[in-house]
Amino acid sequence: MHTRLYRNGVLEKEGFPVEEVSDYVGDPHNTVWFDLCRPSSADLGVIGEELGLHELALEDVLTDHQRPKVDIYDNHLFITVYGVHVDHDRLDPVEVNVFVTANALVTVRENEHFDIGEVVKRWDAAARMAEHGVSFLLHGLLDYVVDSQFDLVQDLDSQAEALEESLFEEDGVRDARALQRKMYELRKDTARLRKVSMPMREVVGSLLRRDQDLIHDPVMVPYYEDVYDHVLRVAEWVESIRDMLANIRETRLSEQGFRLNEIMKRLTGWAAIIAVPTAITGFYGQNVPYPGEGQQWGFWMSLILTAAASVWLYTVFKKKDWL
Repeated sequence: MHTRLYRNGVLEKEGFPVEEVSDYVGDPHNTVWFDLCRPSSADLGVIGEELGLHELALEDVLTDHQRPKVDIYDNHLFITVYGVHVDHDRLDPVEVNVFVTANALVTVRENEHFDIGEVVKRWDAAARMAEHGVSFLLHGLLDYVVDSQFDLVQDLDSQAEALEESLFEEDGVRDARALQRKMYELRKDTARLRKVSMPMREVVGSLLRRDQDLIHDPVMVPYYEDVYDHVLRVAEWVESIRDMLANIRETRLSEQGFRLNEIMKRLTGWAAIIAVPTAITGFYGQNVPYPGEGQQWGFWMSLILTAAASVWLYTVFKKKDWL
């Protein structure tokens, strides 16, 4: 089980049943964390009763696709954030709900795709800060979430740059359908990441407010400010990628229009070349007397006119880059 008990900043116990949480939260020197994955409404009801959680917060846990936010209640905070999970090269955000009381942190994961073990590793790597209780635990969780989003936005930026460079490659012309598909997938992943990363500014900003006494710890403030800085960088980077993809799309449309004009220009040139022999042979095919009718020199004259006119038109069009 994902449960931990800190006493005066020292990890004393972990892996105990959730039912024992109520035995520890009454002591202000204790800090308790436990994790729930896809809990039932009955499980949430028991936890809510033991920790005094608001019914609206419990209702939000059972409602999918909540917006990242911070709800402030009398005795606890309710926070919704999203971890990033890439499944078959497609972004699949994972909702994580967090209850924060004076000395307890409860994480509720939508599914196992959010790696809570990585969060625990961050707590262990900074164990010296555990004396700051819930502020320390919440920081480790938010830091992991934001860093995961930061890593993903870096990857999306690399993909967008590679896509931009492939626009003018010969292979890109032949693989137009694959290029269009990749552009669509990048735009969709960027839009999904934007939905879960942009509201994080409000989430972390609300936790940094000086009147937020529940987790406000002067020692932890610089650490939350560092997370907030990463949140801003992710938000700005996402907007930059959106602009880049919009420019790629416009460039792609312009390139397609230019290529279509080139094709039409060449077709028009060949049509003009073909029209001249057609006109000449049509003239000599009239059922009326004409110069050279029934004479050998008439045949050769029509043949020479056809060849000369075709060569002349081809030369003119080639010089004007129509062919």
